[in-house]
Amino acid sequence: MRPFQIAVAALLSLSLAACHKARTFEALPDDMDMGNKAAKVTVVEYASVGCPVCARWQKEVYPAFKSKYIDSGKVHYVFREMLVGGGSEVTVAAAGFLLARCAGKDKYFAVNDAVFASHPGLYDAPRETLLGIAKQVGMNEDEFTKCVTDEKQMTALNDRAQRNAKEHEVDATPTFEINGKKMEPGYHTLDQIDAAIAAASSD
Repeated sequence: MRPFQIAVAALLSLSLAACHKARTFEALPDDMDMGNKAAKVTVVEYASVGCPVCARWQKEVYPAFKSKYIDSGKVHYVFREMLVGGGSEVTVAAAGFLLARCAGKDKYFAVNDAVFASHPGLYDAPRETLLGIAKQVGMNEDEFTKCVTDEKQMTALNDRAQRNAKEHEVDATPTFEINGKKMEPGYHTLDQIDAAIAAASSD
């Protein structure tokens, strides 16, 4: 589990005017989501592609979760971007999310998956690793560089991360929210998520 920390760089220091809006677990216009939007259960994951615990969950639990719930249409899955840790962790997470957005909505989750899969070696050569992922989704080096240094998109990312922390009261990753009810932050097995989904389905 990683504590949430807003990046301190001036580029990432904007505050949100909308932090008092009503919370909702439905997908917001700038969220990324998969699965059946009409499903009875919505699972929101608050995570960072720079978070080692999130990466472990992605490798060990997510494939089975996706097969059982997303691909089957039983769950609407919403992913919300967070920036966690400090220093290189925030920088790498931001670059990873910017790359995923630049790749396009149809490739967003594939890029996230690739970044998560690159842990722990990601931090040994972050630029080279992310550039390799960019090339896998059809981007060249110039496009990659322009993407991860786009100030407008960096500001938008920071806005989303601050909103997710403040409006939705999330201060650690990964955090899972099932139909608006949060589980304790941290790693959860599929059995634990099964139980939370079953409880939500019976409400």
